[in-house]
Amino acid sequence: MPMEPLPDLATLSLADIARLAQEKRLPPVELWNPSHCGDSEMRIARDGTWFHQGSPIGRQAMVRLFSTILRREPDGGYVLVTPGEKLDITVEDAPFVAVEMKAEGSGAATKLAFRLNTGELISADADHPLRFTDTENGPRPYLHVRGGLEALVARSLYYDLVALALEGEEQPPGVWSNGAFFPVQPTPVHPPLDGPPLDEPPLDKPAS
Repeated sequence: MPMEPLPDLATLSLADIARLAQEKRLPPVELWNPSHCGDSEMRIARDGTWFHQGSPIGRQAMVRLFSTILRREPDGGYVLVTPGEKLDITVEDAPFVAVEMKAEGSGAATKLAFRLNTGELISADADHPLRFTDTENGPRPYLHVRGGLEALVARSLYYDLVALALEGEEQPPGVWSNGAFFPVQPTPVHPPLDGPPLDEPPLDKPAS
């Protein structure tokens, strides 16, 4: 059965996005506890590209399908899980990338929604917070997706978030979304994963 077409964020209202996100039926991976079966030989690169045995997975529908059975383990690792098996998968940074953002409202009434590289829609709120970290390569913003899985927010969207933060009067500066406030300042970060340098230049730190 073909997968549904990716949503066009520009044509959706924030109410539409919230409804679609709630209607999305994901496998109950948190309820599945099969025996560990080994390694999937799959890797999610820092830019969000999925690889299998060293080659990029070209079929986006396959990537979207695998992303629905991805789970974060208590030890911080990642697995692909079904009722019958559990396989390790390497994630170099975050398993998703937020590639598009839509904002409505202003100030504390602002609502922000993001489209991930897999097509999934996420509204930033208390259950899906934004956090900002500071690394050797510059600021790195993340959006919580579900169950400990995060999306790295694309550089262009980071600049948009900083611009929104600087429009407000809050100290420290930050952005509002669905009644929650997210300071645009570094927060504690997990130990960095080993991996190759980023494929794109590091983010420039905003001018003070």
